[in-house]
Amino acid sequence: MNNASRIVEEFLELVQVDSVSGKERRIADLLKKKLVALGLEVQEDAAGQKAGTEAGNIIGRLPGTGSGPAILLCAHMDTVEPGCGVRPLVEEGVIHSSGDTVLGADDKAGIVAILEALRLVRENNINHGGLEVVFTIWEEGGLFGAKNFDYNQISAQIGFVLDSDGSPGTIVTRAPSHDRIGATIRGRAAHAGINPEDGINAIQVAAHAIAQMKIGRIDHETTSNIGIISGGKAINIVPDSVTVQGEARSLSTEKRVRQTGQMRRAIEETAEKYGARADIVIETIYPEFNLQEGTPPVRIAVKAAHNLGLEPRLENTGGGSDANIFNSKGISTAVIGIGMKKVHTIDEYITVADLVKNAHYLFEIIKVAQQEKI
Repeated sequence: MNNASRIVEEFLELVQVDSVSGKERRIADLLKKKLVALGLEVQEDAAGQKAGTEAGNIIGRLPGTGSGPAILLCAHMDTVEPGCGVRPLVEEGVIHSSGDTVLGADDKAGIVAILEALRLVRENNINHGGLEVVFTIWEEGGLFGAKNFDYNQISAQIGFVLDSDGSPGTIVTRAPSHDRIGATIRGRAAHAGINPEDGINAIQVAAHAIAQMKIGRIDHETTSNIGIISGGKAINIVPDSVTVQGEARSLSTEKRVRQTGQMRRAIEETAEKYGARADIVIETIYPEFNLQEGTPPVRIAVKAAHNLGLEPRLENTGGGSDANIFNSKGISTAVIGIGMKKVHTIDEYITVADLVKNAHYLFEIIKVAQQEKI
């Protein structure tokens, strides 16, 4: 049913279009043309203006022809760095980059699955309750497209985000909330060789604070990290300022709040102990979601997997996606595994077989949704 060569050709085309976060103009224009050619009503929203990027989210609508519910299909257009000048190679059924960039399967494999599923719907005259496609900007590092999306533009209450590294049949039903933690520790400068005792070493204070934190895997639901430290002007100056940036995530809101609080207290108490001052900013980047097995998108995805002989696997994830935002807006949304491997590295790859399965699986999801009574 799937045209494998067509899928691979389109994937190779898309990954060679540069679209690192915040620079999605070329891919957005190309996808608008593709959606129009497939008969969708297409528009671009103002998310780019709000987020300060050069393109907005692309929205496509295919009016319903049946009695089933409208469903949302989503993938993001941006890639992480290094993502410019991708040169894809196909070797023994595996697609990877030439080795100096990411491949961009995250998330262009999701985009290709959506485009091919739409073609199959049209070519096979499949009835559906309405398909609403959203290709988002700047998902990586902030979910800015989903956060700045005008939700009055869509009517679907059920959604599928194609953006997980699990093989086809993987259904992510639970994802964490995420706090970003930033702190500037202010000490006092002094000459490091003449009068160091007159200074307060902000870097040393930060080091003592971090040593008091719980970092890494906290428990089966919770993680934390300190990822960036910067400060100091010269090796002969006691540094009067240092910035520390980190995060806390958990599948449990209560645990995430507790972990963030522990990290904040470590900074505050250590700064006070050494006579320094700490300015701390904490931002919740996205909320968690937790879909039960009987919720419509999970039920539909499980049935579609069974229909194709795939093993449905309900999984948790430690990462966020556009689905976190969609669920917070009342759109019950599951994340579908699309088989991308080693994402965010120059070793990223995906198999041709999984590219084909993705489209077939999404097509089956669309057919099952038409049959379901929501």
